[in-house]
Amino acid sequence: MDPLELLGHPVRLRIVHLMRGGQLLTATQLCARIRDVSQATVYRHLELLATGGVLEVADERRVRGAVERRYRLCQERAAITPETAARLTTDDHRRAFAMAMTVLLTEFNAYLDQDHAAPVEDLVGYRQHSVWLSDDELRSLIGELRRVIAPRLANGPTPDRSQHLLSPILFPIAEPPAGSE
Repeated sequence: MDPLELLGHPVRLRIVHLMRGGQLLTATQLCARIRDVSQATVYRHLELLATGGVLEVADERRVRGAVERRYRLCQERAAITPETAARLTTDDHRRAFAMAMTVLLTEFNAYLDQDHAAPVEDLVGYRQHSVWLSDDELRSLIGELRRVIAPRLANGPTPDRSQHLLSPILFPIAEPPAGSE
């Protein structure tokens, strides 16, 4: 299955988000974290991700006569590469962006639906800024963001860490049609 098609489903993308940061999770644990989706649906999408090589079985153990598997994310298969992105059509980009926004909205609603949600205390942010940048300044900004974010992607779960979803979005603002100014 093509990476865009494989990752292009909101449930599968939510599973990938939960698996980031070195998480090892069972199907049961994933179902508990994605409560608004049926168990059968989570299991089906988990199997598709494993078959597609995005997830792999980290270990197995017997639990009450059944085999319980813990899965881990295969980082290199869980991303749209620049080569894949270059092959996308305009409609593919629209679909991918709409799906990413749907997942972001779903994850945010799941956060807000928790009894203990506290956006101010949790430092939730969703600001947008419009900046003027030359090509060199844009490349510099992207490099700076990567240098800040990349080391933190390797952080694993610990008792003092909670998982956060960081979704940088960057695109040029549409220019007005010629002669409309």
